[in-house]
Amino acid sequence: MMDKGAMAGGDATAEVLAFLSRSAGTGAVQVTTHISHVVIGRDVVFKLKKPVRLPYLDFSTPERRLAFCAREVALNRRTDPEGLIYLGVSRITRAADGGLAFDGPGVLVDAVVRMRPFDQAGLLDRLAGEGLLTVALVEDLAAGIAALHGSAAVSSDRDGARRMGRVLDVNAAAFFASGLMDQDAAEAFDRQFRTALSRHAALLDSRAAAGLVRRCHGDLHLRNICLIDGRPVIFDCLEFDEDLATTDVLYDLAFLIMDLWHLEQRAAANRLMNRYCDATGEAAGLALIPFLVAVRAAVRAHVTASAGDAAEAASYLALARAALAPGPAVLVGIGGLSGSGKSTLAALVAPWIGPLPGARILASDRLRKARFGVAATERLAPEAYRPEVSTAVYAEMRGAAAAVLAAGLAVVADAVHARPGEREVLAAVAQAAGCVFTGIWLDVPPERLKARVAARRGDPSDATVATVEAQLGYDLGAVGWHRFDAARPQDELAAAIVTLAQA
Repeated sequence: MMDKGAMAGGDATAEVLAFLSRSAGTGAVQVTTHISHVVIGRDVVFKLKKPVRLPYLDFSTPERRLAFCAREVALNRRTDPEGLIYLGVSRITRAADGGLAFDGPGVLVDAVVRMRPFDQAGLLDRLAGEGLLTVALVEDLAAGIAALHGSAAVSSDRDGARRMGRVLDVNAAAFFASGLMDQDAAEAFDRQFRTALSRHAALLDSRAAAGLVRRCHGDLHLRNICLIDGRPVIFDCLEFDEDLATTDVLYDLAFLIMDLWHLEQRAAANRLMNRYCDATGEAAGLALIPFLVAVRAAVRAHVTASAGDAAEAASYLALARAALAPGPAVLVGIGGLSGSGKSTLAALVAPWIGPLPGARILASDRLRKARFGVAATERLAPEAYRPEVSTAVYAEMRGAAAAVLAAGLAVVADAVHARPGEREVLAAVAQAAGCVFTGIWLDVPPERLKARVAARRGDPSDATVATVEAQLGYDLGAVGWHRFDAARPQDELAAAIVTLAQA
């Protein structure tokens, strides 16, 4: 009698799925994707890979599927070390009675990834659609991505531009084949990407040589992140194509930035970029972000067109075009005494100026904390505020601003800027970069400043009421920046500043 482990793929899969459904318990639900079957029970989820061989993967034998299951769990444990989603791998074997068993001594029939079920309402695409992406959630997510990239295996491939060129090759063929556009339009669109790639080729290659092409997540979008126990857990990384998942870390990040921007979550996209840069020190590489977002959006455009969703494809296409035609780099300086609302205003303004995804916010408070190697909300000792330290922090901010402006992105410089010289040299940075400068000074009554500072909790600023009282004695000199009454509604104030910066 023929061993059932050698049955035709479809019959074997049906038997395995029946076994998994029984194992998952009453009410188990089955979901099918193009390469997997997922059986969802109340207490366990089984992910079964289809016995298929495609141009980009080979799941054709039980042994290969077992190996890929193990690979999937190992890779996803990078972002789920506690097993909040990924429990492990189980072999499905033939039992002595002819049935199936988990991890028995019999012949290997198949393999599954065991997972914990999670609340689908916690998926970040749903939270984004409901406007529930909190500041803390986005900041935790940025830290998690930075940690993943920081520990990811470095590729020995030093040809970053050619690697990105292979993505453009796929896109070029798909623009027409998917029905997204006619042949002439597809060729013209591809030329735009090739021009951008040529402009960025040297930077892509230098980043690859510096070890910034790594084994990343590969499929980092909102639906592959879930809020569990109050924190975002990244899952379902690309496990079957090492070449596709090995990329510049910023191309990995760009997928999520693109996804957020597409869902009109501009503030979240900008905050994600800023906190990632705070964690990693990215500066010159930011020149790539609009291009990489455009590539990601173009991929989604032809994929959704192939799926028959013309309206969604058109929206991704519009985003790709917008990212390929970025606005000018500008420098906005926001100054005012402690408690005047500089950081809040910077976060409101940044998503709306400069190329996508908005301005890099360089905040003196965060730069100072990074200089001393502490978390942004950890309080520093008074020695960290000595005049020479503050001078160094302001110099670092100006240097970072110059680097970001040179990369073609906008900057918001968030600091007190109490001394005339500090304001003058910041304006000189923009002049040297050939960029427009807009200086904003926030005026707030003394008692309101003190009340705001006294009410702060978990803030990067260490300012106290005593700090404000000391600042009130400063000789500010002539303040030539645009002066605003910061008691105005912040949204209204931000809109006025954006208008000035774009003028």
